[in-house]
Amino acid sequence: MTSAANKQLTSYLNFVSTERRLSPLTCKHYQRDIEALIDLAGETPLDALQIHHIRRFVATLHGKGLSGKSLRRMLSAWRGFFDYLGRQSQAKQNPCAGVRAPKSEKRLPSTLSPEAAIKLVEITDESTLACRDRAMFELLYSSGLRVSELTGLDVDSINFESGEVRVIGKGNKTRIVPVGKPALLAVDVWLKLRSTVASPHEKAIFVNHTGGRLSPRSVQTKIKQWALKQSIDTSVHPHMLRHSFASHVLQSSGDLRAVQEMLGHASITSTQVYTHLDFQHLAKVYDSAHPRAKKR
Repeated sequence: MTSAANKQLTSYLNFVSTERRLSPLTCKHYQRDIEALIDLAGETPLDALQIHHIRRFVATLHGKGLSGKSLRRMLSAWRGFFDYLGRQSQAKQNPCAGVRAPKSEKRLPSTLSPEAAIKLVEITDESTLACRDRAMFELLYSSGLRVSELTGLDVDSINFESGEVRVIGKGNKTRIVPVGKPALLAVDVWLKLRSTVASPHEKAIFVNHTGGRLSPRSVQTKIKQWALKQSIDTSVHPHMLRHSFASHVLQSSGDLRAVQEMLGHASITSTQVYTHLDFQHLAKVYDSAHPRAKKR
């Protein structure tokens, strides 16, 4: 990486972090994607890149196995970077404009059945950290939180009187999401035990055994461990509870806009994937129940 490119990248990351107030994880992803661009450019200065260079870079990465989804994300990061350089008079054009990523097969998100989801969250172990884990899983399933949103919650994020949680989502946007009674009860139990573990000045609701804020990776590990203990025969991850929340609420209510708002999706397109899951559920019901659908 040339010193000029390194300075441009550092300046851009400072901009998205301080001015746009993007999360540290998003900034890290931007850094990784733009470093890939700089590596592909080699000795070619960034302001000399043309659209044919970008198309070749995309083809190279696709040939190495990157999916269309990953390449779309990467192109988005590159476009934002060149837009910034243009405003700083460090690039005359955006060579990514008009470049599209190859299409990839759409995969439906994996979900748990309502029975399996309930089985996972209903932990009977009453030890301190088991109570913490139950509170986390109940909250993930009750409110459809991202794992980073869960670990970012502070003690004052939940309003027990109104039954709501204040969440800081993508782009540092705040949203208010309802919390079900079982989740509120589980969090209340955990909060009564939390002081025996948490460091004196720690604000996080969910802390690790040393008293500091729990990390998303730790939640991932815990949910896999408990899925095995609860005899759930599938690989479970935190986002699966978010998918399950959305699918189950949509099946019951049919209100796509409400699900979009609770999930914090900027576009309804992101939420519409759950209508396909809902259709699959209806198709299974039809195949098992309709006389004309049954095989003779």
